[in-house]
This record gives sequence, C-alpha cells and structure tokens, in this order.
Amino acid sequence: MELSSSFVHFHTCNNCSSSSSFSPFPIQTYRNSTNPTRRILRIYAVAVDPQQELPKNSPQRLLKELAERKRATSPKKKFPPKRFILRPPLDDQRLAQRFLNSPQMSLKSFPLLSSCLPSSRLNFADKTWMEEYLLEAKQALGYPLEPSDERFGDDNPAKQFDTLLYLAFQHPACERTKARHVRSGHSRLLFLGQYVLELAFAEYFLQRYPRESPAPMRERVFGLIGKRNLPKWIKAASLQNLVFPYDDMDKLKRKEREPPAKFVFWALFGAIYLCFGMPEVYRVLFEVFGMDPEDEDCQPKLRRQLEDVDYVSVEFEGKKLSWQDVAAYKPPEEALFAHPRLFRACVPPGMHRFRGNIWDYESRPQVMQALGYPLAMKDRIPGITEARNIELGLGLQLCFLHPSKHKFEHPRFCYERLEYVGQKIQDLVMAEKLLMKHIDAPGLWLQERHRRLLMNKFCGRYLRDKHLHSFIIYSEQVQDAFEHNRRLRNPATSAVQQALHGLAYTVYGKPDVRRLMFEVFDFEQVQPKAV
Repeated sequence: MELSSSFVHFHTCNNCSSSSSFSPFPIQTYRNSTNPTRRILRIYAVAVDPQQELPKNSPQRLLKELAERKRATSPKKKFPPKRFILRPPLDDQRLAQRFLNSPQMSLKSFPLLSSCLPSSRLNFADKTWMEEYLLEAKQALGYPLEPSDERFGDDNPAKQFDTLLYLAFQHPACERTKARHVRSGHSRLLFLGQYVLELAFAEYFLQRYPRESPAPMRERVFGLIGKRNLPKWIKAASLQNLVFPYDDMDKLKRKEREPPAKFVFWALFGAIYLCFGMPEVYRVLFEVFGMDPEDEDCQPKLRRQLEDVDYVSVEFEGKKLSWQDVAAYKPPEEALFAHPRLFRACVPPGMHRFRGNIWDYESRPQVMQALGYPLAMKDRIPGITEARNIELGLGLQLCFLHPSKHKFEHPRFCYERLEYVGQKIQDLVMAEKLLMKHIDAPGLWLQERHRRLLMNKFCGRYLRDKHLHSFIIYSEQVQDAFEHNRRLRNPATSAVQQALHGLAYTVYGKPDVRRLMFEVFDFEQVQPKAV
C-alpha cells in the first residue's frame, strides 16, 4: 500500500476506529475558510509493509528515528560489579568442608605458619609459575635449589618455604594476584613482614648504639628500608626480573616502581620469618641485600643531644656490635634472662643506685601484683632467680620513670628505649594474633583492625583501667601541669604501657608479652568510658 496516513473528518469521536497497533493522537488545526467553525483532524497510522521503505512524512518513520536517536544518546545502564551483588551464604556443611580442606588447617603444631598459607590448594597456574621462576628466586636469596617439601620433614616449618616464597612475589600488579587465594595470601604475608622488619632493626640498633635515643634510630631504619630505597635493594639482590617481569625497573615512574617493591620486600621477610626465624632475617638483610648501617644515606640528621655522663654495660663499651653478633648471640645457661644483652642495652647499669628508694618499697609491690610478677621460673642456680627479680624490679621502676625526671642528667634514665622496643614487639604480637584469629581475612582488613586496636589512646586506657597510672613518677613542674590538664597525661600513660611490653620482652621473651596484652590488659576488648 502506498498510503501511509489518512486524514478523515469526523463529527464525533465515538466512531473512531483503527486496525493499527499505534494509539491515535489528536492534532488540532484551523482552516482558512469563511466558516469559523473549528474542525478536529485526527491522524491514524495504518499498517505498512516492513520490507518497504517508509515515506519521509510518515509518522511511523519519525517515531522510529526518534527511538533510534534515544537509543544512541541515552547512557548505558551500568550494572553493579559482581562483588557487590549479594550472594546466598554457604550452608554450614559446605562452609565446614571448605575450611577443613584448606591448607590453613593442616599444620596444627605451627598455627601462625598455617594461617599464612593460601586458603585453597595451589592450582596448575601456580605450579607453572613456581617451576619457571622459583629457582631464580632461591638462587638470588642463597637457598638450595631442591624443593623444600623434599628437604625438610613435617615437623619443620621450612617445608612450606616454597609456597610462601611463591606468594611473596605475587604483588597486586602481577597477573596471578587475580586469584583470591594468591591475593589474600600475599597481603597477609606483607602485613606480617613489615612488623618483623621493624622489630629486627629496633633490636639491632638498640644494641649497636647504646647511648642513642630512639629518634636517630628511627631515622636510620627509615633510611635503610624506606619505600624510596626498597627498589635499590630489590635490584641489589637481582630480584627485579621477578618483581617486574615485563618492564625495565629503571625506566618506570616512581609511583609505579615503589609499591610493588615494597609489597614484595615486606612479604618476603614475612615468609623468611615464618620458616627460619629472626636470625635468617638478619642474614638476608645484611648478606643478600647488602645493607650497611654506616652508609651516608641512612645517617640521622644532626641534632643537639644531651651528653650521657653515665656508663654503659661492659658488653657495649668501646665497640659496635655487628649483625652476626646480634643474630647468632646465644645467652649462656647462667644468663639472667632470655635476652640479657637487649635488656642491658635498654636498662642502664646505674639503675642499681635507685634500689631501696620510696617507690621501690611502696609502689613496686603493687605494680608487680597487678601485672602478675614475678613469674615462676625454674633455674639451675637459685641465685639466678633472685638476681632476675632484682633486675625486673629495676626495669619496672624505669618504666614508670617519666623522662623529665632525670633525663637532663642521665639521658638514658627514661623509658624511651624500652618504649621503642615495646612498641615494635606489641605490633608483632598483635599481628600474629590477628592472623591466627581471622584466617580468611585479607591483609588490608587486618591492617585496619591492627591500627584500631593499638591506637595510643587505647594503650593508655588499658593502663588506666588497671589503676597503674598513679604510680608514674613525674617531676614537680610536670605534675602541676598535669593536675590542671588531664589530657597532657595521656601520652605518658601510652608510653608507659609500651615500655612495660618492652621490659616483658627483654626479661621473659615474647610469651610474656602475649600474657600482658591478652590476659592482663585484654587488648582486644576496647572498654568504654565509665558513665
């Protein structure tokens, strides 16, 4: 049919009818005639052969063009990504089966190591990467090329070294990190590795520089393992081809080069710490990467420092300890503590002159009772137990000695050095606890949880909840200022809390730090303020 539309005059609307599927729409017009009466014109669309081209004046053609124009110009509907779509939760049986089949539940004797394994078994793509690149990584780090699961038995944590080493190199910018078990395993390793490095350098510099305050030590650590210098260490160990397999590291921009190097560096030392312990961490740092504490790039800035007129322990007088001394040092059987050298690096020998003062008689018994000291220790010689308790009491007195009391005469007679090592050990202990408690959580979530639990205001609150803040020794000027403004006291209570953890680590080791944090102070219970 050639007719595309019909103009029909109707006197009434009730007789309107059409065989088309389009609904009618009215158009009112006025005719130039002598008759002033107004007539209503209606347009009705009729069916047209779809194979035949529509005329230009056809309403159907105009509607079709309008629909095509709207379809071309209207924005496309954005569907939400899959990770935001709610999925039905797994039933209890499937959830239990997934956890029981996970490698994280396999090592009962090494819970921390087990929690850092991938959540599911390695697939073919993972094993392909290990066959292609793992030998190069082990050769660069100075390890034997044989598979670790064949060299070590089930009772040795080093059996899982190949798996953890593979996860350490899967930074977020590489291809294999799209797999959930690889991405989560890598993030958990780097979450642990950053605190391992901080503690390792804190112990090393405290023993190497016994008269320095923690501020220059922090600058030395930042100069060695700051994110600007990590690509240099990656290249020094010939690991750049594994971190940047498709790019030249020297030609990359700084924001593209530093994050992958930082992630791999932290995760690498997390894996080494889990499998071989802290001595191996020192070996890789100073032998493989070739770090030099005396390098000009990591020297602290010059500052006005108080002269230390007191003497240090005989072990540190006149010599600087090397990393071999710190890593390979084993205390003799008659040693007072698990880490006697670290204790003597933090507590000056002159603390013995404060034995028998008022604080020692009145406050120390109450503090020891609140903290559960002294711990029951079985020593071969009874005199060692007595000596340990004496040294523990002097360390507690130093923890509660505010820096402004004797710092101007003896700079080391304050808890700054104990606070420094205490902050690092409590970070590591809390990181280990979170890894074992949340085995399915990624590292970014653990990092946020870790930061919220160890905020300074919470550390001071834990100390005040045990009513131990009243035993801190202040000078007269500081005491008057604190009485008028209580908030000035909060940094001091947080520092005393960290110094107590440092003393517990240097006297009894890491288990006592766990006891203080989770049994005495209950760090995971953020207690609200009393109304």
